[in-house]
Amino acid sequence: MAGSDYQRIMNTGVHSSGLAISELLRADPQEVGAWTRRWDARHIAGQVGLIVLGAGLYGGAMGWWRDPQQALYTAIKFPLIILLVTAGNGLLNSMLAPLLGLNIPFRQSLVSILMSFAIASVILGSFSPLVAFLVWNAPPIGNLAASGSTYSVIMLTHVAVIAFAGLAANVRLWGLLRESGGSRVAANRVLIAWLSINLFLGSQLSWIFRPFIGAPGLELQFFREHPLAGNFYEAVYRSMTHLLNFD
Repeated sequence: MAGSDYQRIMNTGVHSSGLAISELLRADPQEVGAWTRRWDARHIAGQVGLIVLGAGLYGGAMGWWRDPQQALYTAIKFPLIILLVTAGNGLLNSMLAPLLGLNIPFRQSLVSILMSFAIASVILGSFSPLVAFLVWNAPPIGNLAASGSTYSVIMLTHVAVIAFAGLAANVRLWGLLRESGGSRVAANRVLIAWLSINLFLGSQLSWIFRPFIGAPGLELQFFREHPLAGNFYEAVYRSMTHLLNFD
């Protein structure tokens, strides 16, 4: 998809959700604060659409190295994970924020988190051409001599890009937390708590929903046969040690 086509589609989706794309990415506290205090089905649907589009494009680029079918699987699973994390975090954070000094109702908490993931999905969608270029120039998975190291590089690249998108989206909401009536200290505490929950819940759901890239030598599957075996952090550690030849 050409860059101009992607921008046009994203702009259309954001305008339908009640925010211009520049306003969404800028996350102006007053504009965003007014939006999150409303519960509008059209706005919610627009943000969900951005997540499906942006995360779906990135998921397709993520799975393409393994196989076009894996790209399709990942394009379906990746937005689904983000929506599940949004729902889980909306409930947890609405209970956690008052304990940390910021009184945010459940609806505002859910809409705020949904919007933060919409921002992250827009960022991920913008990275999808770069990731596709990386995959296109990587050694093919059939090259057994290089596929192990290539898999580690691709996996760690995705971890870095997804972490950057998530961090950027949540940091953009710091002003919103500050605008919601809490002190600077309370806003910092809530932001750190939200980031921690996002990291834990998102990484574990990603592990359960694997594969996304598709490891060399393993069968192409929508889900692994034992999705609860192991965890995300062990997999990242193994990739780093393999890449750095520590094992």
